[in-house]
Amino acid sequence: MKIVVTGGAGFVGSHLVDRLLNEGHEVIVLDNLVTGSKTNLSHLSNTSGFELIEQDVSKGIPNLGNVDVFYHLASPASPIDFEPLAIEILQVGSLGTMNGLNFAREKKAHFILASTSETYGDPLVHPQNEEYLGNVNQIGVRGVYDEAKRFSEAVTMAYRRKHGVKTSIVRIFNTYGPRMRANDGRVIPNFISQALRGNPLTVYGDGQQTRSLCFVSDLVDGLHRFMRFEPKLPINLGNDHEMTILSLAEETIRLTGSKSSTTFQPLPEGDPKLRCPVLDRAREFLKWEPKVSLQDGLQETINYFKKIL
Repeated sequence: MKIVVTGGAGFVGSHLVDRLLNEGHEVIVLDNLVTGSKTNLSHLSNTSGFELIEQDVSKGIPNLGNVDVFYHLASPASPIDFEPLAIEILQVGSLGTMNGLNFAREKKAHFILASTSETYGDPLVHPQNEEYLGNVNQIGVRGVYDEAKRFSEAVTMAYRRKHGVKTSIVRIFNTYGPRMRANDGRVIPNFISQALRGNPLTVYGDGQQTRSLCFVSDLVDGLHRFMRFEPKLPINLGNDHEMTILSLAEETIRLTGSKSSTTFQPLPEGDPKLRCPVLDRAREFLKWEPKVSLQDGLQETINYFKKIL
């Protein structure tokens, strides 16, 4: 098939591109490289059926001919981006999504939206199933990302109902692995970078807030399955093994062999205290569940960061 991946030079997108090319599909990446990197795709420069086009999808989709599947992953996604790239995040979530939907409508392509667990905000329901409507502060610092994704979901469903566009919505929970930016600002890159440098690991709050961490190969396998299935409702993808931030810090120190200690800082505004997906829909409709253990995934990620730091 011929497949478009917006944001395909990013962390998750580049791994998805690898998977699709390995299966013999033709892949076109659209990325303006604001947070993505050509380095993530440099190993594909001579690969048949691969093309990278530097394009801000908020400003339009180029003429790409007929396309079978349109994965919309484009958006800065790290908390460190929420203030400096606030307008860009809102634009790619609104204009970029609508441009992609109009393109998919014209080409009769399957539009697959990469949404996020952040649509649930700082949840009052735990764990989070897809029927939970969320607890979002739309005027807070994180609101630009949360609401951009919530709008993306709303307009995706509108195009499905009004125009009959074939659509799917994936709510991605915390994902980690090789190709994350060292200065990404999220917990895994922070902890690994600090541990490898021998610096104290920064724990925000009391460290008892939780995350459920999915290794990128598991996530990509779930994203890939949407090409064979077309669920009508959003589906969570992530890992339902929940752990505290403090225990994650201790595990990172153990696996790196670091002498680092932990240091505590105030919890940032809006930082969710609980995060864990209900995966019943993923298991039922996609026949999918995560397989990579935290220890194996962390070790592979640590090995990557040893090379880039």
